[in-house]
Amino acid sequence: MQAEIGIIGGSGFYSLMEKSEAADISTEYGKPSSAPALGMIGGKSVAFISRHGKGHTIPPHKVPYRANIAALAGLGAKRIIATSTVGSLREEYAPGDFVLFDQFVNMTNGRQDTFYDKDVVAHVSMAEPYCGEMRSIASKLLKEMNVKYHDRGTAVVINGPRFSSKAESRFFSSQGFETINMTQYPEAALAREKSLCYLGIGIVTDYDSGLEGNDKIAAVTTQDVLRVFGENVEKAKSVVRELVRRVDSGKRQCECSKSLDGAIVTH
Repeated sequence: MQAEIGIIGGSGFYSLMEKSEAADISTEYGKPSSAPALGMIGGKSVAFISRHGKGHTIPPHKVPYRANIAALAGLGAKRIIATSTVGSLREEYAPGDFVLFDQFVNMTNGRQDTFYDKDVVAHVSMAEPYCGEMRSIASKLLKEMNVKYHDRGTAVVINGPRFSSKAESRFFSSQGFETINMTQYPEAALAREKSLCYLGIGIVTDYDSGLEGNDKIAAVTTQDVLRVFGENVEKAKSVVRELVRRVDSGKRQCECSKSLDGAIVTH
């Protein structure tokens, strides 16, 4: 079975489709985090991968990002909808809000972050890391669904699995970043190397290490993240299902499909 659209998210998304079958797939980069669950949504074939594996056993710095993206591309997906939990660095980005990422800042280290690390060199532009066409569709949908959201936001990506110190959080906030996350890089960059459209949707679960000058806002705990995510997972699934129905899985109006034009060094 092929898939028109790929979905990456948490284990709570396994009930995204009424019926699905697991595809035992291996790529040249190894096996994906979980066997892709193949099924239908709104008449379109989709493949879902649980980013951290079933039971959330894979920490963010060990997620097989290359295998995940390669598996979805190998199944035929041209678009990826990816959800993730994020911490907020701004008071107005409150727990429970949704964020449509428009930029990321990579603060990770040691991750395998390119498909072009031998024989062929490619310098892919990441000036606009997220698909503008899909962000526009998602923004309109979230407004219609009366979901509190932000139509832009930079995700500063840290290695994890630990949370930030107060000094780190203060620094990231001072740079003007809105959210903090552990998985947007290299996921978004790898999708671009495969010329896929990639939409990153953040679900704000906490205020990271607290907010400067506001002693009432405490530092994040794992329990906070799980609680707020649990409160919003059904809403997130509804958003993803409707997005699948609305996006054109065939013709693309964006530039994502042309990401490798002129990027590969031949001399």
